[in-house]
Amino acid sequence: MIRRHFGQLAIALAFPLAFSAAAQTQSYPAKPIRMVVPFPPGGGTDILARLVAQKLTEANHWTVVPDNRGGAGGTIGIAEAARAAPTGYDIVMGQKDNMVVAPWLYKNLSYNPVKDLTAVAHVAYTPVVIVTQANSKFKTLDDVVKAARAAPDTVTYGSPGNGTTIHLAGEIFNGAAKIKMRHVPYKGSNAAMMDVLAGNVDLMVSSVPSALAQIKAGKLRPLAVTSIKRSTSLPDTPTVAELGYKDFDVSTWYGIFVPAGTPKDVVSTLNAAVNKLLATPEMKAAIVAQGAEPQSMTPEQFGALLKTDYEKWKGIVQASGATIE
Repeated sequence: MIRRHFGQLAIALAFPLAFSAAAQTQSYPAKPIRMVVPFPPGGGTDILARLVAQKLTEANHWTVVPDNRGGAGGTIGIAEAARAAPTGYDIVMGQKDNMVVAPWLYKNLSYNPVKDLTAVAHVAYTPVVIVTQANSKFKTLDDVVKAARAAPDTVTYGSPGNGTTIHLAGEIFNGAAKIKMRHVPYKGSNAAMMDVLAGNVDLMVSSVPSALAQIKAGKLRPLAVTSIKRSTSLPDTPTVAELGYKDFDVSTWYGIFVPAGTPKDVVSTLNAAVNKLLATPEMKAAIVAQGAEPQSMTPEQFGALLKTDYEKWKGIVQASGATIE
């Protein structure tokens, strides 16, 4: 008799708690969502993050607020997101740079992307483009290679920071072409862009979204894209592979992550909202206009991509010999 009453009491106490948790999930989001952007304003990650935040706000009547937390190749912002409460009210726009490359470059990184974060929604991928000032002496990628071979360590290239896919694309090209260009890291794409436009560095290795506006304005000359296929946004720009470097393929992806432990229903809600946006002609056109290629995935597919690339880039980074204290 006593055991039966205790059992009934346990059920009675548990039911309101379960109902409350379900009600919270069903009402999500009940307050503004912070979207951490792990780079300064103006770069490719910032552009896509703000586009997604704006469209989520417009389409769903949510309030999604971008919050730039740049520095250390995007790892500062990712680390902050990983430490946040797993409620769905702190999300982050991550990318290959800080999710699968940085863990093998930085010796004391405070997060493990596979364990500390959960993949929510893949947004887009983009090739990397090698650009130079429109008035530069470098008219082709071959011009760069010849100059670098004639005077090693004198041709300079800027990137958004140490430990990014973009930085390593330059190092991988150094190896493929058997040359030595000098890497000049910046705190974000915008700062690197200003210096290549001013002629303070010879080249910039950039995501297409970050460089596209200046290319279209005629201020930058694209020399090559690093993906295996030409960019939809730059159809006349050859790939590095086409220029004689067989199988050369470096691209980056962007997507939404949340802290590990975030309720699955919240992850599903966010994924459905992002994928619904990516299916609209307006959003597709907006992403392509920024130089990226939209691509939706389930959380499981995106999580699998994260794990695969995490292991793949371990070998690439170790082969490059690059490390960051």
